[in-house]
Amino acid sequence: MPADHSARRAALRRLLADRDLDALLVTDLLNIRYLTGFTGSNAALLVTTDDVDESRTVVCTDGRYLTQVAAQVPDLRAQIARASADHLVRSAATPARWGFESHVVTVDAHVRWAGLDSPLTLTPAPGLVEQLRMVKDEHEVGLLTAACAVADRALADLVAAGGLRPGRTERQVGRDLEARMLDHGADGISFETIVATGANSAVPHHRPTDAVLAAGDFVKLDFGAQVGGYHSDMTRTYVLGRAADWQRDVYDLVARAQAAGRAALVPGIDLAAVDAASRDVIAAAGHGELFLHGLGHGVGLEIHEAPGIGQAATGTLACGAAVTVEPGVYFSGRGGVRIEDTLVVREQGPELLTLTDKTLTVV
Repeated sequence: MPADHSARRAALRRLLADRDLDALLVTDLLNIRYLTGFTGSNAALLVTTDDVDESRTVVCTDGRYLTQVAAQVPDLRAQIARASADHLVRSAATPARWGFESHVVTVDAHVRWAGLDSPLTLTPAPGLVEQLRMVKDEHEVGLLTAACAVADRALADLVAAGGLRPGRTERQVGRDLEARMLDHGADGISFETIVATGANSAVPHHRPTDAVLAAGDFVKLDFGAQVGGYHSDMTRTYVLGRAADWQRDVYDLVARAQAAGRAALVPGIDLAAVDAASRDVIAAAGHGELFLHGLGHGVGLEIHEAPGIGQAATGTLACGAAVTVEPGVYFSGRGGVRIEDTLVVREQGPELLTLTDKTLTVV
């Protein structure tokens, strides 16, 4: 199913009308990609509120992308200018109230636009496209599913090939896993792969080093694949050799907390309540202070996007949101466990996209 960019722009127009804006000047490149399909490195997009036939909707980029913009955005009028946003502001011929993405526009750019000979009133309008991006359409879910499947297959191959064994370093394991994701069709990796062994597994976002995997270690893998611009995100924690009783206990605790968090993914629930469903399990076991981060986040064109799921989160969970659930318990200097899945919120219950088994695995 191809992406329906015109439907996304129509939804944005409804948001603009609600805010009494005549147009939105879109300068965030991921938002432009979401609204048009254009993937170049320089662009601006003008979406006009009452432009039902889209005759006044304009995408602007520079000459390097003349052929690409024609191929990727055949349904919109294109203009060519190196300073794309400046060009669109300067081209405005009649008074209008344009919103702009104040959360990404620099102060210098805003000062420059204000100094142009333009009849516009420029009004901060942060987060409008991101609001739409929170709810995934079926095209996006398809790409997320593909990205998660690549990660699942790569991890299965790594384990089957003995890639998690004493004597290897964190860096070697990380590079091996990343190569396997590319071999299985990933366009790229979602982020720098986290491989953390032994005491390093107690560091939530440890960066791989030359630390050597050893028997008795926890090994935590947090990684993802990128397919069609969309990211997967998954964490699994293994034990090398033989699991000690304390390792089984903490793993069981995190697994129960993660299951509670997944079960809480109900459309309309307060985001903070989703976090609490998982966090309360860990707190009841006396380890609440060892859960050091929020429960999860949105995932899509960015690896971390709205909504955030944490103790201080505001708002509610929308049907169709793609989110992670990733509780962790970290014993400093000893080791830690995190279990993470990517899921889509559905009316009938969350749809699990990362399918690798979560039973404690000793390799």
